[in-house]
Amino acid sequence: MKKSVLYLFMAAASLFLCTGCKKQEPLPAQSPAPSSVISLTVWGGEDDEALLAEIFSSFQSNYADQATFQIHYQPQSESSCKDALLANLEEGADVFAFADDQVAALAAAGALEPIENQETIRAANLSASVEAASVDNTLYAYPLTADNGYFLYYNKAYFSENDIQSLNRMVEIAAEREKLVTMDWTSAWYVYAFFGNTGLEVGLNADGITNYCTWNQTDSPIRGIDVARAMLEISSSPGFASKTDTEFLAGVQDGTVIAGVSGAWNGIAIEKAWGKNMGAAKLPTYNCKNQQLQMASFSGCKLIGVNAYSKNKDWAVKLAEWISNERNQTLRFEQRGQGPSNISAANSPAVQESPAITALLAQSEFSQLQRVGGKFWDPVTAFATSMAEQNPSGTSLQEQLDRMVEGVTAR
Repeated sequence: MKKSVLYLFMAAASLFLCTGCKKQEPLPAQSPAPSSVISLTVWGGEDDEALLAEIFSSFQSNYADQATFQIHYQPQSESSCKDALLANLEEGADVFAFADDQVAALAAAGALEPIENQETIRAANLSASVEAASVDNTLYAYPLTADNGYFLYYNKAYFSENDIQSLNRMVEIAAEREKLVTMDWTSAWYVYAFFGNTGLEVGLNADGITNYCTWNQTDSPIRGIDVARAMLEISSSPGFASKTDTEFLAGVQDGTVIAGVSGAWNGIAIEKAWGKNMGAAKLPTYNCKNQQLQMASFSGCKLIGVNAYSKNKDWAVKLAEWISNERNQTLRFEQRGQGPSNISAANSPAVQESPAITALLAQSEFSQLQRVGGKFWDPVTAFATSMAEQNPSGTSLQEQLDRMVEGVTAR
């Protein structure tokens, strides 16, 4: 037994020595394998899942020699991101998409910290989107889109260029054709359209939390009651219906809706339904106190934020920058029809030729950044729902306006 072991040892040694006599070829150079696994959670809109999966894949490929990534996508509405994040900040997403009206509250709560490379981001993006992502001229998030507004979609088979100048005329035509023009009066975001260019005001107080509102004013050239009557006139027509954005799109697709107020995010689906008959334009005027008033709009941007409490903050910053860079904003436009905030992407021929983006730019003259506190939404929705349903309670219009303003300005 001992001899066998000895023979084996000698044979192995001889093989080693013999091999050592040969000239050895150098081993091919190899990149060191990434030693760390970076876990990141990303919140984004439900409709963005496929787009974000593609963006995550390119991010992982770009940084494959530096780390291995586990990127977890979770659907989260941009409009309610703030509430979800602040409910458990330390366990919230590392990177998240949100509407720009939440940036001040997120910064005040410590969820966002100032962006480090501010001048680079400012130079790359449209000034309006930079303003929307800033608090007191300090940038707290990465601009992602510059299209978070609304305008008019219409079917050219039913309306002329002259027809679309007046909402009341469009509603008449829809009634004659037994079709519908729609707008979402269950959303205070859209209802601002009727009050925004009247001289009546709404906005944030200096505390950044509470609102001021004069929508019930009785001694102005256009009074709140004049707007309420105008809304009742529109909703009394069988050619108008208050429908949510989802219901509007379903009506476009089944042929019952021939015009409506919505945003760029529906452009691709509407073009698929209407084809060459798809039209897009600024919002029309509406009849109020025997004059035509231009409808206003809230404008805004989608932003990408990085959680100040992220356990992998450096990588979260890199991912936020990647999601919002020129290449991926262009990809977002191609796949989702959303208007880029990046200057180079926004100036591309494809974006400039988009009917939806062109309409949004035309409406921008009559829009303002959405800057209202949380108490704005429910009272306005309650008032507008009553107008959409033709005031079923019979309560005086002034009383409903007063109740709405009391709720909006509540502390």
